[in-house]
Amino acid sequence: MKKVTALLFALASASASAQTTLMLYTSQPNQDAQQTVAAFEKANPEIRVNWIRDGTTKLMARFQAEKEAGVQSPDLLLIADSVTMESLKEKGRLSPYVSRYQKDYDPSLYDAKGYYHGTKMITTGIAYHTQASFKPDSWWDFTKPEMKNLAVMPSPLYSGAALIHLATLTENKAMGWHYYQQLKDNQVQAQGGNGGVLNALSSGTKAYGAIVDYLAIREKAKGAPIEFVFPKEGVSMVTEPVAILSDSQNKVAAQKFVDFLLSEQGQEMVRSQGYLPASNNVGTPAGFPPREQIKMMAFHPKSALNNATENKRQFAKIFN
Repeated sequence: MKKVTALLFALASASASAQTTLMLYTSQPNQDAQQTVAAFEKANPEIRVNWIRDGTTKLMARFQAEKEAGVQSPDLLLIADSVTMESLKEKGRLSPYVSRYQKDYDPSLYDAKGYYHGTKMITTGIAYHTQASFKPDSWWDFTKPEMKNLAVMPSPLYSGAALIHLATLTENKAMGWHYYQQLKDNQVQAQGGNGGVLNALSSGTKAYGAIVDYLAIREKAKGAPIEFVFPKEGVSMVTEPVAILSDSQNKVAAQKFVDFLLSEQGQEMVRSQGYLPASNNVGTPAGFPPREQIKMMAFHPKSALNNATENKRQFAKIFN
């Protein structure tokens, strides 16, 4: 009996030691990250995923410091925006991988050579307090007299999503920088991040705001006096892309993680978390209109990367 027990223990130990371990750096909320990792490990029991969660800016600072110190880098990144991924791609930090699920996605949601893949669409639209007398449906409504000194938006000096929103709108020929000047002239307040916008709307301090979709839609579902609108011109978006690091020693396992996120199972999980899935094969979560009713504005990550510093400088000049 002792020999059998010892044999079983040895087999279990061998199985555990044969398990591949991945390191993931992610900016997902803790609950979402835990759910994502648990679901992947259940589908791939031979792979264990350790993960570290922080904001994208802090994760990138950590990643750079570790790189300079010669410390082992993460195998995977699952972070907020494609602009950061473009920067890493230019520096040769990412490994290309063309997933078999890529065909289920619009080309704008992934790098053409597979250096990164969008996993969800977090759009910025318009939210307003239910007691507001004016019901907006256009980005230009922020420039109308009815909204003067009644609107708020996240600052691109603090929010990555707001910086992408700014890049999207300023590169739109119908809007451009003169649109932001009109926002300033109409006393639209730029403050902090999307959480600050939500607090201003929920408290009634402001009646209107530019904000990421899921925050407003979740709060409405909880009973907050908020409505959310996808403007007729379209919405900007961040895509929470996933990428494999070029110096990962576990690329095959990392590719499985990418495939899982992009698969129907992974995208259904995104929907269950209350986000808009990136896959064309998966529907929208509760509180969202059908996918065909959501218009996405054109966005160019490389251009946004190249212009990021100047965009911040120009915004600060207008809103100071």
